[in-house]
Amino acid sequence: MYDYQLPDAALSGWLLLARTWSAMYKAEERKLGKLGLTPEKLDVLWLSRDYPIPLTIAEIARSTFRENQTISTLVSRMEREGWVRRVPKRKGKPFTEVQITARGEELCGPGIDVATSLVAKLMSALSAEELEQLHNLLRKLREKALEELYIDLLPSPINAGV
Repeated sequence: MYDYQLPDAALSGWLLLARTWSAMYKAEERKLGKLGLTPEKLDVLWLSRDYPIPLTIAEIARSTFRENQTISTLVSRMEREGWVRRVPKRKGKPFTEVQITARGEELCGPGIDVATSLVAKLMSALSAEELEQLHNLLRKLREKALEELYIDLLPSPINAGV
């Protein structure tokens, strides 16, 4: 692994952020792989289990910054594995919802444990002050990226009751 230092500080920062994320993602992928999960599958299970309202494919796609067809294909595979099911359209509801099954619940808990343990281990490299600084910096970058995508940042319904 090379530590590239480019003359342009913005480009170096971009590259460092991208490579750091890739390394962290790869570590999560390897750990979850031992359970037969991927980070994307865990995202769907976790959202389906803990989101305060039933989710549609489009809502899962928006929450994970994926395309609808990508999530639809992923949900189809997960449905074949028995981890989620599609609930047909109900009266007054225009879209099919995705629900976690008992088998999906059995995988979700250990998957979350693996992911949160890895996050704790990796983020322990930073002090509480550094974590706060990182949050502030990442929020600024997220806001700028969302502006480029013409996306409004909304408060999370998960934290609404907190």
